[in-house]
Amino acid sequence: MKTVIGFGSANKSGKSSSHGAPLGSDEAKLSEDTYKWTFEEDFYVPEEVYTHFKEAVKLKGEYYEESWEKRFGEYKIKYPELAEELEDNIDDVLPEGWASGLPKYEAGTSISTREASGKVINYLSEVLPNLFVGSADLAGSNKTAINKEADFSKTDYTGQNIWFGVREFAMGAALNGIALHSGLKTFGGTFFVVSDYMRPAMRLAALMKLPVTYVFTHDSIAVGEDGPTHEPIEHLASLRAMPNLSIIRPADANEASAAWKLAVKSKDKPTGLVLSRQNLPVLEGTTENVFENVSKGGYIISPSKQNTPDVLLLASGSKVHLIVEAQKQLQQEGIDASVVSMPSFDLFEAQPQDYKEQILPRAVEKRLAIETGLHLVGTDLLA
Repeated sequence: MKTVIGFGSANKSGKSSSHGAPLGSDEAKLSEDTYKWTFEEDFYVPEEVYTHFKEAVKLKGEYYEESWEKRFGEYKIKYPELAEELEDNIDDVLPEGWASGLPKYEAGTSISTREASGKVINYLSEVLPNLFVGSADLAGSNKTAINKEADFSKTDYTGQNIWFGVREFAMGAALNGIALHSGLKTFGGTFFVVSDYMRPAMRLAALMKLPVTYVFTHDSIAVGEDGPTHEPIEHLASLRAMPNLSIIRPADANEASAAWKLAVKSKDKPTGLVLSRQNLPVLEGTTENVFENVSKGGYIISPSKQNTPDVLLLASGSKVHLIVEAQKQLQQEGIDASVVSMPSFDLFEAQPQDYKEQILPRAVEKRLAIETGLHLVGTDLLA
């Protein structure tokens, strides 16, 4: 499709000067002459135009609605169970007990959160038939492929795996369209460092309150041999700052399962899962009540010995197990620490003040937060 910017303007058609600025009254008058527009009032739309559009939209809408109802009525009679499933999918009704088999892990085992996420995805494919997934040419690294499913293609529309190619923005836009249509649970995966390519589509998803899920693997500096070009240093702070985008950075495999449950249940916002490349130990504090804890954004994963600790230690993702170890060393030196896992700052911020006070009591003035990444510029000035 070829277009002409400023089409119809006598002197600005096809020129950059027609972009981003009004034509001006003189040029607008010349454009009106081009279109043989005889009305004097600015921004005037004749009543006949309103009437035509209203009637056309109403008639077309009624026609398509009646056609759909007729076809779907016939489908219900022929395939009652499939029709019920389709209605549930369109209404975003999850199957009863769908989350009961989410993977759980014992403390002491070790697995990367990207791999744990892959196990969740393959479990979800068995209980959510409307799952529609893809990756920007990184399915092997992101662990996003459904192993037992075919690939979606022009010759097979039943496949649940989409191969987007190296096209993060196109993937993000396609995910938005799928979510707007409704009826499908959709997500896309890529390296966290190239989330920037997808950012405009993510921002639109947040504005439109679309329940899209983004699988971001290879978090922070532990990305392997690719080096600085593939290390997402500023990305976490940047995406945390985006309104109505929930960012969850699991500390271990159990938190990853809980994060996926939250993402699937989301109805009015997109969710970004930030996952590790390297193996992480499963922590004792995630073996019980992990979904309830992660759903609150932050929680005490390893409590202090006393009611009021000497110091608070806080981290998210792959650094949580390090501060749990630091807590043990401090204990040997007579310093009593409370360890807080903060997988989601936005979810924690939404909690009641009394809960936030319970996790981060103001009486404890000594606090240390560990983050392998950039903080928001200027926040240190407010400390």
